[in-house]
Amino acid sequence: MALPLSLEWTGSSLRLLDQRQLPHRVSFLELTRWQEVADAIVSMAVRGAPAIGVAAAWGVVLAAREGAVLSEALAGLRAARPTAVNLGWALDRMAEALGVPSSCAVDQLVALASCIEADDRRLTQALVDHGVGLLPTGCRALHHCHTGAIATAGVGTALGVIAAAHSRGVLRHAWLDETRPRLQGAALSAWELGQLNVPCTVIVDGASGLLMRRGEVDVVLVGCDRVAANGDVANKIGTYNLALAARAHGVPFYVCAPGSSIDRSTADGDAITIEERSEQEITAIGGVPIAAADVRAWNPAFDITPAHLISGIITEFGVLRAPYRAALAALPLMDQR
Repeated sequence: MALPLSLEWTGSSLRLLDQRQLPHRVSFLELTRWQEVADAIVSMAVRGAPAIGVAAAWGVVLAAREGAVLSEALAGLRAARPTAVNLGWALDRMAEALGVPSSCAVDQLVALASCIEADDRRLTQALVDHGVGLLPTGCRALHHCHTGAIATAGVGTALGVIAAAHSRGVLRHAWLDETRPRLQGAALSAWELGQLNVPCTVIVDGASGLLMRRGEVDVVLVGCDRVAANGDVANKIGTYNLALAARAHGVPFYVCAPGSSIDRSTADGDAITIEERSEQEITAIGGVPIAAADVRAWNPAFDITPAHLISGIITEFGVLRAPYRAALAALPLMDQR
C-alpha cells in the first residue's frame, strides 16, 4: 500500500499530512500563511527533522506570497523547534534568495523550496541504500521514535532503511520503542510499517535492554535531529539510554543522518539547545490525566548520544566511522550557520 505524502505544494497552499491524527485517521491541513506552518511545526502536526525543514521552506514561500515581513517569518519559523538543525539549514537557504528583485522573488523562492524538497527525496534514498547494505540477512532491528517516509519528503531515514531491508529480503523483524511521551513509535512507526506489511512489534521504551539480553536484537537504527562536529548526536529523548544498552550488550548502534542534519558549526553535543516541551505531555495521555494534579514533570524532547557509543553514522555519502570529527569534516557539505 502506498503511503500518503507528508507534504505537497498545491501552487497556492501547503498541504500537510496531519500526523497528530494517525494512526486512526489520515487527514490533511491546507496552510496558506507562514504562521500556520510554524504552528504545525510546534504542535507536531508535521514532525521529523527533514519534513520540518521542507515545510519551513514552503512557509517562507507563503510569507512572500502574502507580502509578509520576511525577516519576521524567518525568525518565527526558526523558533518553532530549536533542536532540529534541518529547520535552520532550510531557512538559511531560503534567506539567501531574498536579495533578488521583488518582482521575481516569489518565483525564485518557489523554485528553491521545490529544490530543497527534491534534494530530500534524493538524499534519503541514497542514505537508505547505504543503510541496507550494512545489515545481515535475517536481521532483527530495533528502532526508536519515528523516522519513516512521512517524517521526510522522501523514503525516510532509519525506518526507511528498515522498510527497504524488508522489501529486499534482508530484515526478519522490527522492534519499535513506543517512544514516550508522545508515542511516535506506537502511533506512527507501527502504522507506517503496517501499511508496508513489514513485521513489527511495539515495546515499551524500558524493554529494550531485556530484548538485547535475550539476544533478540541484531542492530539498533535511529534517526537524529542534529549531528555535532565531533559526532555527538541529538535525537528523541530515550536515544541515549538505548545507546548505552546497545553498548552493554554488544549490539551495533547506527545513526541515520542526512546531510541537512549535520551541523559542523556546533562543536559537540553540549552546545546543542535541547527543546523542553509542556509538562502535560507527561502527566496526561491523549488529554487524560495520569498523574496527580499538583505533580510536576520535566519534559526534554531530546537527549545527546555521545559519539563513542555510535557504531556508524549513515549518510547519503556512505557510512561514517570514528573518528567522527575527521569523517564529518571531510564531507562535501555546505557548513551550516
